[in-house]
Amino acid sequence: MIEPTAPLLDPLLERYLSELRIEGGLATNTLESYRRDLLRLQRYLMGHRLSMGAPVPPHTMRSFLASLKQEALAASSIARLLSALRGWYRFLIREHLVEASPLRDMTAVRRPVRLPKTLTRQEVTALLELPARDRAEDQRDRVMLELLYAAGLRVSELVGLSLSQIDVQLGCVRVVGKGAKERVVPIGQTAVKLLVDYVEYVRPVLLKGRSSRVLFISRRGQGLTRQAFWKLLLRRARRAGIFKSISPHMLRHSFATHLLEGGADLRVVQSMLGHVDIATTQIYTHVEGSRLRHVHRRYFPRQRGQRRTRV
Repeated sequence: MIEPTAPLLDPLLERYLSELRIEGGLATNTLESYRRDLLRLQRYLMGHRLSMGAPVPPHTMRSFLASLKQEALAASSIARLLSALRGWYRFLIREHLVEASPLRDMTAVRRPVRLPKTLTRQEVTALLELPARDRAEDQRDRVMLELLYAAGLRVSELVGLSLSQIDVQLGCVRVVGKGAKERVVPIGQTAVKLLVDYVEYVRPVLLKGRSSRVLFISRRGQGLTRQAFWKLLLRRARRAGIFKSISPHMLRHSFATHLLEGGADLRVVQSMLGHVDIATTQIYTHVEGSRLRHVHRRYFPRQRGQRRTRV
């Protein structure tokens, strides 16, 4: 059966999304998710002869949310959609188009806690120290992986890096993360040395006389896509003897986990990852269980079988 053509986004919605992009500084991927979520609501309301900019009865909103559960959407997807809808109705209230949100009496969906998947230190070492082949691309890939792990970057941050964001003298990288927020992250001597060699010897080979502001480029002189990096990571992982499911974000998870295992302060890790809320960083503390128990046994004053004082 041929599906009906998707309706165009309401002009008011387009204005709202533009406002989020310009004033809110939301990442492109987040904006696209919000667009899909709001378009889903628009379709539903059109079926009930309601418009996006008009008041919606709470029972209609409840039936819409019930329809999402029937579609077997994940709890995390529903939670994100609710966040998009709450923002939308705040916008409508601010524009004096509605008096109240139809979501005001509805509780938020609790997101399931998913522990991050990580690589072991041995697996990271095997991946990063895989001997580079003679091809310039292979030497470039080695540097990219080292930097991804050394700074705990998101893959979008990595492939979007420009030459001006690297400071080899200070040994750090200036990252533009989600919401256009900047952070400066140290990268270590190994990454610095590899970067210097890449910029001086490897990158010119890939450029072939052309110019580009992008740090990591292909033979065509263009930046790599996230999908291209994912594929090269998978190939290198197999060469390194790592056959479990792997993704670029696992190196970011591993960066945070290994720092906390080594005793790093949670606030420092939060800053390096670019998390706005420390609760987002706290998920990595699951790896600290054994270390925390050891510290507690060693330092807690009532851990050594002291006698209880009679009252």
